[in-house]
Amino acid sequence: MPASLVHAVRGPVLNKTREVATLLASKSPIALRLMKELANRALGGDHAANLEAEGETFGELFSSEDAKEGLAAFVEKREPKFVGR
Repeated sequence: MPASLVHAVRGPVLNKTREVATLLASKSPIALRLMKELANRALGGDHAANLEAEGETFGELFSSEDAKEGLAAFVEKREPKFVGR
């Protein structure tokens, strides 16, 4: 019965999906955007060019307000408050 299988899997899959979504929502929006761009770029193109783009992107990311907030929150042992800049 296909409907029974769907209902049996739905709970665990839906719960895991919510868990991952909650985790991603707690991260810096700028970091998520940049990492998504890099992951998509890695699927094609020149490997050397992709590595160069990765290095440039990490430089951009680590100079962001969110990076500073993340480091400050870590040192202060608190949850970060990311703003996407």
